[in-house]
Amino acid sequence: MQKLIVEIPQRSYPIVVADGLLANVQTLRAQLRPHIRGNQVAIITNEVVAPLYLDQVMAALDGLQVDVFYMRDGEDAKTLATYEQAMDFLLSARHNRSTSLIALGGGVVGDLCGFVASTFQRGVDFIQIPTTLLAQVDSSVGGKTAVNHPHGKNLIGAFYQPVAVFADPGTLSTLPPREYAAGLAEVVKYGVIEDPELFGFLEDHCDALLAKDGAVLTEIIVRCCAIKAQVVSADERESGHRAILNYGHTFGHAIEKLCGYGHWLHGEAVAIGMVMAARLSQEVSGLMPDSVDRLIELLAKLGLPTELDQHSREVITVASMIDAMGLDKKVVDGRLRFIVASELGQVALRDDVDSAIVRDVLSQWF
Repeated sequence: MQKLIVEIPQRSYPIVVADGLLANVQTLRAQLRPHIRGNQVAIITNEVVAPLYLDQVMAALDGLQVDVFYMRDGEDAKTLATYEQAMDFLLSARHNRSTSLIALGGGVVGDLCGFVASTFQRGVDFIQIPTTLLAQVDSSVGGKTAVNHPHGKNLIGAFYQPVAVFADPGTLSTLPPREYAAGLAEVVKYGVIEDPELFGFLEDHCDALLAKDGAVLTEIIVRCCAIKAQVVSADERESGHRAILNYGHTFGHAIEKLCGYGHWLHGEAVAIGMVMAARLSQEVSGLMPDSVDRLIELLAKLGLPTELDQHSREVITVASMIDAMGLDKKVVDGRLRFIVASELGQVALRDDVDSAIVRDVLSQWF
């Protein structure tokens, strides 16, 4: 068991990484109960995750009033309609301001649960138990909560931190290969933005990663969470440095929206977006071609897309990409902001990139 601490103004919270945590009810109870201050708990999960892990979490909460809200699986379920259903559920079950919410699932469940927690009774505690790699290394940490809107991804939400995060690498054994690979995209991102040694580690351990080696997974989860904890601690509300965590996401979010949520998994769209950002970095910040080639090769070895498929090329144009990116949360005062790399491990936030250069880069795909 390894523990990291996220330090934010006025308080802190732990990230616990423990292989096999959900299989040991006594240990899970000992970890969970100190973070639950009332007698009510609401677990938000979905029909895919619940059969695998819900019983263990329920057993760890024995003696409390525990109610379970099931949402649909998939990005297209992260909507205001699902948010409203969750609110109706909590109110019907008479939960109050001392309740605790638990997100049991991947990034979609965590984002929805966190947004519900941020607004129910003006804010209640919530705990993250992420069961996908993407959620364990990225979305469960840092307090970004949101739902999607037809105009774009994660446009309605709040910065709202959990009281604790419990990541069990053992849950990754049940992930389908595509879902697992999608999480590896966010791991690669940390190597690009902050840790070239991590990038090299990933290159050297592709086979172990694809085999879901427990020791290797634990190491990369801890390393990624440590990077994110440091970045979030310095800039909780993304007023500056935290924006580096969005490397590849401005492009990726636009791809997700334009193709329809669900066509690409989030991590797949981010993988393509990172390649687009790398090509842009070549033009505006001097990223060397061999670094771009290393990125593409690593993503491909990990089973991630680096090119758009035929459907995407049919429904997306350069103009529609520019338009979709213009609605992204990274836009400030009408200017698109891009995270660009000068080398692996060195990135910067730029809001002065010539739109003609962006169009030229995008024209390589459409």
